[in-house]
Amino acid sequence: MHFDDILKQIGEFGRFQIINYIIICIPLISAGFHMLVSVFIQVLPPHRCQLPGLENDTYEIQGDWHKALIEATIPVTSDGDYSKCTIWANHTLAYTGNMSEHKCDSWVYDRSIFTRTFATDFNLVCKDKEKITPAQVAFMGGVLAGAFILGFMADYLGRKLTFLVSMLLQGLSGTAAAFAPEYYSFVFFRFLDGFSNAGVMMCAFVLGVELVGPSKRMYAGLINMYFFALGEIILALLGYLIRDWQYLELAISIPSFLYLSYWWLIPESARWLLANGKHEEAAKILRKAAKVNRAHLPEKFLEQVSEDEEVQSSSLLNIFRAPKLLCRTAIIFYNWCIVSMVYYGLSLNSGNLGGSIFLNFLVAALVEFPAYTACFTIDKLGRKAVYCGSMLLGGVACLCSIFVAVYADPDAPSTNWINVCLSMTGKFGATMAFAIVYVWSAEIYPTVVRNGLMGFSSTFARVGGMLAPVIANEIKFEGKIGQNAALIVFGGTTILAGLLSLLLPETTGRELPETIEQAEKVSTRHPGSRKLTDREHREKLGLSLTSLNEISMSPR
Repeated sequence: MHFDDILKQIGEFGRFQIINYIIICIPLISAGFHMLVSVFIQVLPPHRCQLPGLENDTYEIQGDWHKALIEATIPVTSDGDYSKCTIWANHTLAYTGNMSEHKCDSWVYDRSIFTRTFATDFNLVCKDKEKITPAQVAFMGGVLAGAFILGFMADYLGRKLTFLVSMLLQGLSGTAAAFAPEYYSFVFFRFLDGFSNAGVMMCAFVLGVELVGPSKRMYAGLINMYFFALGEIILALLGYLIRDWQYLELAISIPSFLYLSYWWLIPESARWLLANGKHEEAAKILRKAAKVNRAHLPEKFLEQVSEDEEVQSSSLLNIFRAPKLLCRTAIIFYNWCIVSMVYYGLSLNSGNLGGSIFLNFLVAALVEFPAYTACFTIDKLGRKAVYCGSMLLGGVACLCSIFVAVYADPDAPSTNWINVCLSMTGKFGATMAFAIVYVWSAEIYPTVVRNGLMGFSSTFARVGGMLAPVIANEIKFEGKIGQNAALIVFGGTTILAGLLSLLLPETTGRELPETIEQAEKVSTRHPGSRKLTDREHREKLGLSLTSLNEISMSPR
């Protein structure tokens, strides 16, 4: 009897698992907060140089006298706006037409939408404006570092302890970021926030997956993503209600301390306990699960449990001797990078679209629910068709923004809504693809190198996440299509990834390859292995998901 046989005996997804699964997934709501809060706290609103000597100067025009003083003091740029970086060297000569400019050292901001943001508090304008994006990249860099370090901690010290440490650090780093006295300390605390967020997402994923039976494991891996999306929806509401970045940061960080109660609320992974020789603790948890599920376990059931057969691992270098698998691996790495980049990039870019930033962000979050639901069609329609279709849908939608920029009236209200709809369609496709690529990759990689290759795939996803804010904030083109530059980049790279995915084999209902030789023989058109029932295939996939190492615990 193997451990999964016990889970089948007590119920693969019974009442005990349902209750604990929901509790375990709740912190993913907070993960959604922290992952995308930069959309609101790092906004740089419209601004201009402050009038020298006028302490109560505001961005809003206070009257004719104020307007005249501004025009006499601050140059007007070629696009008709007041200068953001310079004032006249001697504003008493403003109307002579023979003046020089010098840089200003204080600014006033439009506070009609946000009363305070990180960018306004630290005056990240003019030459310092380029510091905004690195702060977002630092968070994603923290996610990458946390995936490695906290992943190993989860394997050696336990999933539950790592989960609790991550949630504690999430609360501490988020609170510290709210009180950061200057730019670099804020960036450091955001890095720690991303570091802890990786632990929260990984541990929630693996605890949920290891809690249920093999045939339900794929569903457990998909359902937890709904909680992350719910966090995005709540964040949109919080951002609308709390317009001060410090209070918003505290509002999403302080609840993390409540998760310390999980020490008493959730069990450690029984699978991890057994693997680490803690049989009595594992038996106690399994007996409780059987009792809650109204199932029966033999008195000495653990004595019947044998060690899961360990497949001999193989060096990752061996894939260089398998050109077909090597090519497929490169395609998968590229797809992981692009899917992550576009998913996070479109979320971050919602702040750059016209109209309400809160409504745009809310719609971007809402589209994730039907996207995740559509992923359940992969057993019937196939991985390749659904994945490629979602990528092409998202990519074409983003590229269509070119036609909007060239042919639509930029001042028409409908133009903005068309851009928003195209961006949200792109987000829908990227969300579907993000969920599917994890399952599909695990089925393509052979067992002997699955751990390592999934780890590298996940690393490429985090690299894509680090590229997302750079493209969303920094990529600009000249001319009409300039404002839609990010959508064009996202669209082009997504279409290429979708087309390349056609070169990957269909895995639906097929035996998972065990060796590199078996994976090399799998044909794109004819997988070659015997057909499995849906349940058999889900069980095989469930076993492979359980075997993945710490770096691969979460698709995000």
